[in-house]
Amino acid sequence: MVGPGLLGEDTEPGGIQHADGCRVSSSVVAVLVVAEPGQAPVLLVRQHPYHRVSGSMEDSNQIVGHLLPRFHKTCHRANPAISVVEMAVIDVAGYVAELKDHAVDHGFHVHDERHFVETYSLRQAWEVDLHPEEACNGPLDLHLALEVDPRVLLSFEDAVVDLPEGTDPPDDYHFPLTFTWALPPLPHGPDLLHLAIDLAGIGGVDFPVEASAIDSYPSATDPAERRLTVIARQKVSLARVLAGEELLCDIFDRALAVSQYLLESAPAWMSQD
Repeated sequence: MVGPGLLGEDTEPGGIQHADGCRVSSSVVAVLVVAEPGQAPVLLVRQHPYHRVSGSMEDSNQIVGHLLPRFHKTCHRANPAISVVEMAVIDVAGYVAELKDHAVDHGFHVHDERHFVETYSLRQAWEVDLHPEEACNGPLDLHLALEVDPRVLLSFEDAVVDLPEGTDPPDDYHFPLTFTWALPPLPHGPDLLHLAIDLAGIGGVDFPVEASAIDSYPSATDPAERRLTVIARQKVSLARVLAGEELLCDIFDRALAVSQYLLESAPAWMSQD
């Protein structure tokens, strides 16, 4: 055991810090220093021709840099200064960044972002809080969530790797994308049937919208307050993400139309009269 220190700074790193000893897990070893002390901690990465980097298709076979690996299978004791790893086919974080930029182009403001990773299953969730430009001060909240199942992602990567050159991957792999609108308690909540009919006309067949409500009573003598939740569920095609075509223009336009409808109706629902 050695004392704490920055990677690549200690002149004599111990076994815990030095990756060549294979004393760290496979999920950590690929981002540790593989070269000798004093050298730059850069990994040599073998990359599939379909790999998507910064929104563009790269045709090179190798790339050098600090990139997140999919797996690190060996320690390469014969040449410890070079570590070969396989890269993820899709940059999910980059795609989420593209979604946020695209949402801004379609009339939304981004207020917050969260990224969760389950330590056991490695499932991920990317959450973004949005508002229409005219509703930054409320009362409407819009929550965008993208769920990443590692089994789906790895299956898609295997399918892409096995494809002949120049062949498009199958459109059989998807991530769920959920839009959730929420309003504060409504003293004069809407009729759910009428609301569902109105939202169906706005969303259309390609953007189905579900409405639900919970009636609560602050006290025994108070009238019921209705808390409204509106949800739209979509699927993100990994094949279209890989090709740079899954920007969801029509989806964001319909989401904005639903937001504007709820904003226009909220004053009457929230009235205390």
